[in-house]
Amino acid sequence: MTSYHTGAGYNPALKYRREHDCCGGLNNVDYSKMDLKVFEEVFKQINFHDSNFHIAVIAIIFNPLFWNVVARWEHKTRKLSKIFGSPYLACYFFGFIILLLNVYRSHSMTVVMKTRARWELLDRPEVFYFGVFFIVLGSLLVVSSFLALGFTGTFLGDYFGILMDDKVTGFPFSFIDNPMYWGSTSNYLGLALVPFTEHIYQERRRKHE
Repeated sequence: MTSYHTGAGYNPALKYRREHDCCGGLNNVDYSKMDLKVFEEVFKQINFHDSNFHIAVIAIIFNPLFWNVVARWEHKTRKLSKIFGSPYLACYFFGFIILLLNVYRSHSMTVVMKTRARWELLDRPEVFYFGVFFIVLGSLLVVSSFLALGFTGTFLGDYFGILMDDKVTGFPFSFIDNPMYWGSTSNYLGLALVPFTEHIYQERRRKHE
């Protein structure tokens, strides 16, 4: 049995670190011995000089930045509501702009994925089925979230002063937190896998023709 000093110099936090630290803590881990082959393979699939890749990255960063900045600006100034004469009309217009930006973001990402899909590790039918599964799951979460929140609830209506009577607690919010974001993530993951396998089999068919 190990005994610990309990006098004036006793430090419970130090005892906890001694019992739970592995290899002396992260500071003593030799990162040079980590296997980074997977990351190297991923970066090989990305053409950082491709203009389509630049556009997709800009779209991914710009979209959430845009709607958060505009929504906060509207919340403080009510400028859009004044321009449209109604917070509802302003929110509908804002939501329509967000939808257009999301469609363009999805298109730009699909263009990049179709042109750079050549990783042999994913050259298998199971990948396609996983992609379809993630798209179905993501679509279920997104659509059910939209039906539960409504248009104004989905597109930041609270920043326009449009508040819901009660907090939404039914499905999918009873199943997972932030289902709209998780659903979108699942959709993009599935979309990344499906175009890849489609491209692989198109190449294979051309070789056999």
